[in-house]
Amino acid sequence: MKLYEQLFALLQYILPHHPLSRIMLRLTRSQGIFKRFFTPWFIGHFKIDMTQAEESDWKQYDCFNSFFTRTLNADARPLAKGENIIVSPVDACISQAGAIRGDRIFQAKGHEYSLNTLLGGENRYSDIFENGQFATMYLSPRDYHRIHMPIDGTLQQVIHVPGRLFSVNPGTTRNIPGLFARNERVVCIFDTAIGPIAMVLVGAIFVSSIETVWQGVVTPPSSKQVRQWDCREQNILLKKGEEMGRFNMGSTVILLFPENKMTWNDSVTAEQCFQMGELMGTLNQ
Repeated sequence: MKLYEQLFALLQYILPHHPLSRIMLRLTRSQGIFKRFFTPWFIGHFKIDMTQAEESDWKQYDCFNSFFTRTLNADARPLAKGENIIVSPVDACISQAGAIRGDRIFQAKGHEYSLNTLLGGENRYSDIFENGQFATMYLSPRDYHRIHMPIDGTLQQVIHVPGRLFSVNPGTTRNIPGLFARNERVVCIFDTAIGPIAMVLVGAIFVSSIETVWQGVVTPPSSKQVRQWDCREQNILLKKGEEMGRFNMGSTVILLFPENKMTWNDSVTAEQCFQMGELMGTLNQ
């Protein structure tokens, strides 16, 4: 492990994660100097291709967050063709992917975490995903930050799990044990053609705001207790490729599938990058 990564990880233990994120939340929604100076710097630094955006002129966005969560042109992210396929829900790079070993999910060399803890202690669902498949997808600052459905699904439950807001960049992932099961996260359970799947939206430092299309902003406010919403009677059906949520600043999505219900493509390996809508796997039906 690199020394600077270890030092950065140690520093994060003493940082006031939530207060810093609340300050960033206010700044990214301000319409003054922060937007005027930070937005063009951000576009240049991260080489954002604004020709893909529905609104290509950054000056037309109300604030930095509106730019950051911008919509894309209708043809910017075509969906892969096929019936029984899984598409990438986001623009992201694979952090890790593969088999869940019992209740354990691989994070990085020397680190793993509990499936049950990730889901907020929801044994009913963690049992379903034991020995299943997972993919951890890291969204960098330059990526498109809306989240879409990998397959058709009907919403069953939403679980907001409070926690820390460590960075989720690759260096921190290699150094902080159980990172994704420690950070604040929103777990969305969907019923699909292969049974339940989970989409876990993980927060991070300066990413304290996660929202969904059916509920709006889930966090903030934060909470010290796990919050749950039973959505089975709302009949919220989202088709493959439809938007389901967004990060107000970037973070990580973890996909969970039951045992023997799907197969990842050979391209789904650590550090491989995908755009939303690209083929990732197939359903075993």
